[in-house]
Amino acid sequence: MRQEDQGPFTRNRPFDAKRTCLLLVDVQNYVWNADVARRLPYFDTQVREVVLPNLRRLIDAFRAAGAEVMYTVIENLTKDGRDRSLDYKLSDFFVGKGSWEAKVLDIVAPGDDDIVLPKTSSGVFNSTNIEYLLRNMGIETLVVTGFLTDQCVDHTIRDAADRGFYPICIGRCLREPFPNPPRECAQGIRRLLPHDDDRGDAERDRGRPCRNRSSISLRP
Repeated sequence: MRQEDQGPFTRNRPFDAKRTCLLLVDVQNYVWNADVARRLPYFDTQVREVVLPNLRRLIDAFRAAGAEVMYTVIENLTKDGRDRSLDYKLSDFFVGKGSWEAKVLDIVAPGDDDIVLPKTSSGVFNSTNIEYLLRNMGIETLVVTGFLTDQCVDHTIRDAADRGFYPICIGRCLREPFPNPPRECAQGIRRLLPHDDDRGDAERDRGRPCRNRSSISLRP
């Protein structure tokens, strides 16, 4: 198909439940637990008071709309972790197969028909068959949330865009350990998404075009 027959192209698209998937990245016991809370009080407060309540609302809204909810977690596929990426080995990221650390946090636990993909790399597209699954389910828009903003979430958004999906980042449903994420990460995400006016509400905006927004904020 010729270029002039493909467009027009826009990131401002209406919410289509049948073609939209909510992806929770690494919202698991390994990333947030009592030990992490003691070492990273800012992160702990943000997770408890902002991220998890908003994720719960977002999951409920997607399920009510009949949209897919999918999870990915850091988890070895082998007992000794030999399948991990070189970066994970160098970084000493080891989450045992079937371990407590690999489980999704209870407050946002998967439903009995939700897909949970174990991954052994920062980007879920690099170590799972998520692209194959999304294509099979007719998904075009991927709404990305979770941990950590400047690592696995950032990788996922960039990879989704490169593979022909429309990524959306929910700003109040993701977090990094420290108050200010790397500037390069924030700028890179904004380049891939509509510009942020920080006034939206994901539940209110269902069925409307997401205009001028890089992150759809959830407000109580």
